[in-house]
Amino acid sequence: MPPGDTSSGEPEIKSDEQIHHMRVSCKLTANVLKACEGIIKVGVKTDEVDEFLHELIISSNAYPSPLRYGGFPKSICTSVNDVACHGIPDDRCLVDGDIVNVDISVYYDGYHGDCSKTFLVGNVDEEGCYLVKSTEECLNECVSLCRPNVEFNAIGNHINEFCKGKGLNVIPAFIGHGIGTYFHGPPEILHFSKK
Repeated sequence: MPPGDTSSGEPEIKSDEQIHHMRVSCKLTANVLKACEGIIKVGVKTDEVDEFLHELIISSNAYPSPLRYGGFPKSICTSVNDVACHGIPDDRCLVDGDIVNVDISVYYDGYHGDCSKTFLVGNVDEEGCYLVKSTEECLNECVSLCRPNVEFNAIGNHINEFCKGKGLNVIPAFIGHGIGTYFHGPPEILHFSKK
């Protein structure tokens, strides 16, 4: 099982070697996430998605970071419809119109990779499509903000303004986080306005 959190202290400034290892781990994580695109469909249980991705992660000589982390019982998170994040895969079949976020974290060669994607299952209503399209747009805009000498609060400020303009709400209970040899750590990235 991979190491746990480093939840306090200053953000770690990564060396070139650490960045290389993170890129490798993150690339594997992204490829695992991409592999699930074909199985997210009506009638599939999120447990089946978990089992499929668990086998793929293990066969890649990696470990699913969430498994046993803080007692979490599964290898991935699947958040369906109104579950904001960190949903636990179960035996419920996906139905036409569902929205499901698949959150994958992989521990490979001493480093964690972490990513997620929200999928539309079958015929999703206009409101659901609007939500998914808007959140992807906001994510891309926030990524474009990330560069040297930009304060972390620029991200939360942008999310807050974006959501206001789109008529959406922010859930302040969840934050972004750093990764590396640890699964969660500084910096904490708030998704709402704060100085």
